[in-house]
Amino acid sequence: MELQKMFELQKVLDRRIETKHRLEHEYIFDKKVLALLVEIGELANETRCFKYWSEKGPSARETILEEYVDGMHFILSLGLMFGFDRLSGEAIPGKGRGTGDLTVKFLEVYDAVYRFQREKTAESYMALLETFYELGELLGFTREEIFRAYVSKNEVNHRRQEEGY
Repeated sequence: MELQKMFELQKVLDRRIETKHRLEHEYIFDKKVLALLVEIGELANETRCFKYWSEKGPSARETILEEYVDGMHFILSLGLMFGFDRLSGEAIPGKGRGTGDLTVKFLEVYDAVYRFQREKTAESYMALLETFYELGELLGFTREEIFRAYVSKNEVNHRRQEEGY
């Protein structure tokens, strides 16, 4: 399953970052939540879905996909903090429900992030993952595209750690 593979890749990256930056004993949940919120904002900015005052169109599809998987990295990382990677054996969430208004879906994703931040439960995590997958579907991405882009960006993130990013 692609989701399980992404969790495995994220676990390796997280451990590398935690070791390199001596974060093994530091609780960085809130920092990861804020990083996720920033990435979601960057994604929204690239889609320009909320910019009713502008005539400029969205960024290139590849740019939007890269921003999307940046968010996925933090969602997976948050799930790993609580052992929710074991939940990925269940049916892939969000399948076929990525319809509706893009601006509203972004707000739903933000709401799901805040809910997970408060509750830290398996249910709230799965709701976040599902809503984020729905956003990806609404953006026109397939699960395979998301997976390939995630793997590619994961490799970039490893290189960045080597280069002192």
